[in-house]
Amino acid sequence: MRIIAGMHRGRKLLAPEGDVTRPVTDRVKQSLFDILSPGLQDSHVYDCFAGTGSMGLECLSRGAAAVTFFEADRSALDRLKANVSPIDPERRCRIIPGDLFKWFRQDVPSQGTPRVNLIFLDPPYRFVRERPGELLQLAGQFAARHLAGDGIVVFRHDAGDSLELTPLKRYDLREYGGMALEFLKP
Repeated sequence: MRIIAGMHRGRKLLAPEGDVTRPVTDRVKQSLFDILSPGLQDSHVYDCFAGTGSMGLECLSRGAAAVTFFEADRSALDRLKANVSPIDPERRCRIIPGDLFKWFRQDVPSQGTPRVNLIFLDPPYRFVRERPGELLQLAGQFAARHLAGDGIVVFRHDAGDSLELTPLKRYDLREYGGMALEFLKP
C-alpha cells in the first residue's frame, strides 16, 4: 500500500496485521482520485474509519489543506500515527481516536471553523447491515454541521448492500468488483 501521486508519491504505508483494514487497490484509488482531483487543492478532509490513513494521506499529498482522521481500532490507530507522522511536519493532520459516532454527536463546530469539502466514509462492511441507523445519523450530522454546501461524501461499501444516507443525495455510483463507491452531496 502506498501514496500514488503528489508530493509524497511512492511513500509506502504501514498496514495493521490481519483483516482490520480493507486496502483500496492502486487502480481503484487512481480512478477515485481522477474524479476528485479538481477539488482537492486547499480542501479540508475527513477520513472516517481511516485505517491506515491511505485516503486522507493521498489527499494531503495532492494539496489538501487539512485532514482529520477518525479511527477506533488500536492496531490501526498505531499504524495510522506512524503513517501520518513523517509526512505531516506542518501539523495539517489531526487524529481523533475512539468512537466517531460519539464524537460527531458531541461535536458542534465553532464559529469560523471551516466546513469540510470531502468526507471519506469507509465503515467496516458489517456496519451497513448492523448499524444503519447510526450511519444515517452520521450522514445527517455531516450535512447539517460539517460538510460545505458543495462538499462531497464518498461512501465505500459492499456492492451488494445499499443504504440511502438522507439528507445526502447520490449523484454517482462506481462499482469495482465487490466494492461500491457512492458519491453523495447535500
